[in-house]
Amino acid sequence: MGLILTTVPRKRTLLFQRLLLLSFFLPAIAALSQAPAITATVDVAKTGGPISKNIYGQFLEHGGDIVNAGIWSEMLVDRKFFYPVATVAPTPPPAIGNAAGNPRFENIPKRWWAPVGGDSAVRMDSKAPYTGDQSPAVRLSPSEPHGLRQSGLFVRSKKTYTGRIILAGTPGTVVKVALVGGSGATGRQSITIHTLGWGYRTYPLRYTADADSDNATLEITGTGTGEFHVGAVSLMSADNIEGFRPEVIAVLKQLRFGVLRFPGGNFVSSYEWRYGVGDIDKRPPIFDPVWHALQPNDVGTDEFLTLCKLLGVDPYITVNAGFGDAWSARELVEYTNGAVTTPMGKWRAQNGHSTPYNVKLWGIGNEPWGDYQMGAMALQQYEVKHNIFAKEMRKIDPTIMLIAGGAMPDVMEGADQARRINGQYVPDYLSAADWTGQLLLHCLSNIDMVSEHYYASGTEHTDMKLGKKVPIEPPLSFIESQRAAAVQVRAKYEHYEKYLELIPALRAKPVPIAIDEWAYFLPGKRDSYHTVPAYAWAFHEMFRHSDIFQMANLTFATATFSSNGTEAVLNPTGLLFKMYRDHFGVIPVEVGGNSPQPKPAFPAGGDQPAVNPGSPTYPLDVSAALSGDRKTLTIAVLNPSDAEHSIHLDIQGAALASAGKLWRMAPNSIDATVKAGSPAEVQVEEQSLGALPAAVTLRPFSVNIYSYPVQ
Repeated sequence: MGLILTTVPRKRTLLFQRLLLLSFFLPAIAALSQAPAITATVDVAKTGGPISKNIYGQFLEHGGDIVNAGIWSEMLVDRKFFYPVATVAPTPPPAIGNAAGNPRFENIPKRWWAPVGGDSAVRMDSKAPYTGDQSPAVRLSPSEPHGLRQSGLFVRSKKTYTGRIILAGTPGTVVKVALVGGSGATGRQSITIHTLGWGYRTYPLRYTADADSDNATLEITGTGTGEFHVGAVSLMSADNIEGFRPEVIAVLKQLRFGVLRFPGGNFVSSYEWRYGVGDIDKRPPIFDPVWHALQPNDVGTDEFLTLCKLLGVDPYITVNAGFGDAWSARELVEYTNGAVTTPMGKWRAQNGHSTPYNVKLWGIGNEPWGDYQMGAMALQQYEVKHNIFAKEMRKIDPTIMLIAGGAMPDVMEGADQARRINGQYVPDYLSAADWTGQLLLHCLSNIDMVSEHYYASGTEHTDMKLGKKVPIEPPLSFIESQRAAAVQVRAKYEHYEKYLELIPALRAKPVPIAIDEWAYFLPGKRDSYHTVPAYAWAFHEMFRHSDIFQMANLTFATATFSSNGTEAVLNPTGLLFKMYRDHFGVIPVEVGGNSPQPKPAFPAGGDQPAVNPGSPTYPLDVSAALSGDRKTLTIAVLNPSDAEHSIHLDIQGAALASAGKLWRMAPNSIDATVKAGSPAEVQVEEQSLGALPAAVTLRPFSVNIYSYPVQ
């Protein structure tokens, strides 16, 4: 037989092999051909509660330079001289708490004020400083300039920069304030001041750069006898918008994100709000012990509320319930909302804002459940504190909405806070370590929303047996890693449903969830498309439970754009937020399907839900919503996989027009980026469509929003 086979012509041999292979794969091919196509059933007649505009909210915190450099136009670091003028980088105060020994908080200044004329030319006056604890005093020489300088400034050719300097000194002293290009004396522009006296006076500054530089210098020098003092100095691009970077205002305004939370975050627990109002040059610089960073107090309450007005969003202020007290919180409410006849309202008017701001959203404290929080205390004590704060704040304005600092079992487990309270890694519902449950039991009348936080990465999970977080090995599949952010939303939904069972009063007075801090973190992927499918999936899960999730504030607003110091553009995350805010509906519609999501990979408990998030259209996720006037149906289809998939969209309860539109994010690479100063690798594509096709095909890791008028 072997001899005969060896004489078969080669073509016949290849044919025989192919027939053999075909016979082997025929059953599999037949099975695939008989597998039902993925179908999503969109029932327009079945709707949920409105999707709040605040789901697209943002969060800002004075963490390091997130605010001061991220959105504020000030070009100078330490403009009110917290640190001494020195030839070497100043040493920050010792770190405490979470910052101690943590490289993340080693905020050694990269720019500082250096002396001109040697170290002995400048001393720090702590007896009569202009503001804060000290101001530089420059010892003069009649023959050589003495003073101070700061380098590392970004300037652009033909752009104008304005500011001011506050000086005092020996009469007759001549001071020159020069903007110098990055190559030494080239492009030096000097403003000469020769009217000094012993009282501080403010002098304007104005320059127009004659060349581009990323290392320009502001130099302040004088000659004569005696000395001169510098109280404060400021330099901004002249096109700033009420102190804010115009390019950042332009990109953030596009998002129309509903609500902005400020000033913290952990920062708020040691923040004295009174330091952040009044004459901006007299506000003392402080060293924030939370983020271990210098804060000049330039962006305070009035600036934040101005920012909200510029962006057209609602303000959400968190009061200090850490080191802070109820009286201070009450006075802050009065400062923002009180009439000019009230003490704080009068102060606000003196600061240039006579009309009350009427801020409605107020958070009491930030993450009070964490032992790392400044002013942390036992839950039973904090419940008393929350109620006292609520009572005092509502005395000023009974119409405000109060948001409590909650932590469901997923948070208490994830932050390992339950264990220290009652020894449980994942706390039982309504136990002493269930922070949200206990607040709802004992403070319900003083809670309008409950604050919840989460940060997802898809790189670790809860090991219930070991009682700790462990790395996921092997790593999650591409789809499951993108599901991670929505998993946390689903876990909070399941916890809330349990509270409804256990707390009858909650059914009578529902308290929605405000996820007022959240993010999906992947190291090195800040301006990458890699996070986009995860954020879209999380949105869909919030939409499915729109009666419960009524706010979500992304950490941070600065994570939605890319900036190089002079330009800013929406990055892929920002483009996604804008696409949904602009084009997705507001009345959620029920979505069914024939392809259920798989069961969760890990046992339920803590931050692991019993049911995976997603519509029954695996591996796709579909969410649908009507416009506010119910005249347009929008269908968002997410393909969180790295392969192309098709789906049939079965519309029930309404007929759609024969023409519609598609908005789509579908770059060629999951690692595509959008960075300021570089060509964009991600965009939102817009297409006009005919009738909704029987089936639509989705590109890998794409986000698609179909929009059709309802006939």
